[in-house]
Amino acid sequence: MYSFMNQLKHSTTRRPAGNTSRMSSCPRFTELTENVKFLDRYDDRRDDRDGRFDRRANREADSDHRRRGRSASPLADRGPAAANEPPVKKKKEELDPILTRTGGAYIPPAKLRLMQQQITDKSSLAYQRMSWEALKKSINGLINKVNVSNIINIIQELLQENIVRGRGLLARSILQAQTASPIFTHVYAAVVAIINSKFPQIGELILKRLILTFRRSYRRNLKQQCLTASKFVAHLINQNVAHEVLCLEMLTLLLERPTDDSVEVAISFLKECGLKLTEVSPRGINAIFERLRNVLHESTIDKRVQYMIEVMFAIRKDGFKDHPVIPEGLDLVDEDDQFTHMLPLDDEYNPEDILNVFKMDPDFLENEEKYKTLKRDILDEGSSDSGEEGDGSDDDDDDEEDENEEEGDDEKVTIFDKTEVNLVAFRRTIYLAIQSSLDFEECAHKLIKMDFPESQTKELCNMILDCCAQQRTYEKFFGLLAGRFCLLKKEYMESFEAIFSEQYDTIHRLETNKLRNVARLFAHLLYTDSVPWSVLECIKMSEDTTTSSSRIFVKILFQELCAYMGLPKLNQRLKDQTLQPFFEGLFPRDNPRNTRFAINFFTSIGLGGLTDELREHLKNAPKMIMTQNQEVESSDSSTSSSSSSSSDSSSSDSSSESDSDSSDSSSSSGTPD
Repeated sequence: MYSFMNQLKHSTTRRPAGNTSRMSSCPRFTELTENVKFLDRYDDRRDDRDGRFDRRANREADSDHRRRGRSASPLADRGPAAANEPPVKKKKEELDPILTRTGGAYIPPAKLRLMQQQITDKSSLAYQRMSWEALKKSINGLINKVNVSNIINIIQELLQENIVRGRGLLARSILQAQTASPIFTHVYAAVVAIINSKFPQIGELILKRLILTFRRSYRRNLKQQCLTASKFVAHLINQNVAHEVLCLEMLTLLLERPTDDSVEVAISFLKECGLKLTEVSPRGINAIFERLRNVLHESTIDKRVQYMIEVMFAIRKDGFKDHPVIPEGLDLVDEDDQFTHMLPLDDEYNPEDILNVFKMDPDFLENEEKYKTLKRDILDEGSSDSGEEGDGSDDDDDDEEDENEEEGDDEKVTIFDKTEVNLVAFRRTIYLAIQSSLDFEECAHKLIKMDFPESQTKELCNMILDCCAQQRTYEKFFGLLAGRFCLLKKEYMESFEAIFSEQYDTIHRLETNKLRNVARLFAHLLYTDSVPWSVLECIKMSEDTTTSSSRIFVKILFQELCAYMGLPKLNQRLKDQTLQPFFEGLFPRDNPRNTRFAINFFTSIGLGGLTDELREHLKNAPKMIMTQNQEVESSDSSTSSSSSSSSDSSSSDSSSESDSDSSDSSSSSGTPD
C-alpha cells in the first residue's frame, strides 16, 4: 500500500503543468491529491519521530560515558569534518620512578649515589625516599642470597643496613622468602635467631606476623600456607626464638577437631620440633602423641593420613634422628644471648604493616647516627670507622690518637645498664627453667647448672617468690625449691631472710591471693627450718604498727605453721628462751594496750593457746606496776637519806679541820724566839 502510494505521488509530480486545470475537476484526481498530502504529512511525522529516537540514543550514550567517568567523545560534538581529523596525542605524564609501587626502573648504584650526592639536604623527603628504596632493595637482595655457607657474611652485610628503620621490610622479605622456598626454612630461622639476639623487637615482629599468617590460613583452610608457617614456627622454637608453649597450643588447635589436612599439618609440624619438645616438655609431647593415637583409632580419616601417623610414631621411636633440633652449621647464637618470646597463639597482635611503607622521619639524621653507633658496638668496627672518619687528617694526628687510645685502654670504663636488659633476660631464663621442670629437684639442678654470678643470688630468690605469688593457688613445688636452695648455700638463706623483711614492709602492695601464697611459702621455710625464726623480729603487733594486709599475712603464716607443726609444738617453739628477744614485737609486754591487742588478735584467728603467758602477764601487770612504783619510791628515799648523811659528815669534817688549824696557829704564836 505504501509503495503504491509513493509511486502515485511521484507520478503526479511528473505530470505537466498544462493538464492540471483539466484534471482538477476530476473527482478521482482530487482524491488522489488528498492522499498524496496525507503521505507527505506522514513522512514529516516519521522524520520527526526518527529524530527523537536519535536524540534519545545520544542521551543514552552521554549518560553511559558519564557513568564510566568519561565525557562524550569531542569528535561527535565537532561535526563530521572534525571527526576525520587525526586525534592529537597527549603528552605522557612523567612519573617519578621512586614514587611507583615497585620502586620504578632499575637505577645503577653509581647513578643512585650520584643522585643522592646531588641532594644537599640529607633530611629532605627526596633523600629519605631514595635511601628507603635503596634499603629495601639491599635487604631483599641479601635475604635472597643467604644459605648455610654464607650466612655469617650475609648477617654482617645485613647489619650494615639500618634494619631498625627497615624492620618491617626485613620481616616481610624473610617471610616471603620462606614462603617461596620452605626448604631453606632452617636457614631463615637461623638468620632470625641471630638478629633476635641483637634486636629482640625485630624477632618479635616476625613471630607476630607468622602467628597471624598461621591463624588466617587455618581459618581459610589453606593447607599449603599452614604447612609453611608452621614449619617456620617449629624452627624458631628450635632456635629458642619462640617458646615451646606456642608449639603445644598450635598442636592442640590442629588436633582438637581432626581432619585430613589438620592432622597432616600437625604431623609435619611435629617432625620439625618433636625432638625439642621431647627435651623441654616431655609431658606435653606425651599428651600430643596420645591424642594422635586416639585420632588413629577413633577418627574416620584417610588411609594416607593414618599411614602418616604410624610413620610419626616410628620417627619418635627412632629418636628423631633425621630431624635434629638445629642442623649442623646453624647453631650460631650463644645460650646467654638467646632471647625467647612468650607469645600465646590466641592473643591479639598488631602486624604493624605501616612499617612496610615509607614514612618521613623528622629525626632522620639523628636516628642514622644512633644506628651507626649501635652497629659499631655490634660489629666491633670502632677502629675502622674512626679510620674512615679521619682520612683527611695528618699522620701525626693519627699517631696522637693511637697514643690516646693506648692510654685509654689502661683505664677501664664502667658501664651501668640503666635499662635492666640483662636483669630481664635473667628473670626470663629463671621463669622458663621453672615452668619446664617436672619437680623441684630437676628445677634446682637446672638453675645450679646455669652458673650465674653471686650478685644474682637474691634476684634468683626473688624470682622464685614471684613465680609462687603468680600462681592461682599455692604450690608446694616452690616451697620445696626455696627450701632446697636455703639448705644448699648460706647466701640463699640470708637472701630469703632479707626478702621476708622486705615483703612484710611492702605487704600492702600485694593482692590477697599473692599475699596468701607468699605467707604459705614462708611458713614452709620456717617449718623446715630453712630460714631461722629470728626473721619474725620485724613483726610488731600493735594497733598502730599493723595494717589489714599485714594482719592477714600474720594470720595465714601462723595458721599454716599450726597446720604443719600442731599447736603444742608451735607453742613450744615460741617459748624457746633463746628466741625470746626476737618475739618481743610479736607478743608485746611493754604496754598493756599492745598486749591486749595481741591477745585479741591470736584469739580471733583460733590460736588463743599461744597467748597464755600474755594473759598471765596482763593479769599481773597492775601488781607488777605497784611493786615497781614501790621500788622506785624506796630507791628515791634511800638515795635522799644517803645524800643527807653524806652532807652531815662533810660538814663535821670541815669543822674539825678548822679547829685544828686554829690550834696550830696559837701554838706557833706562843713560842719564844
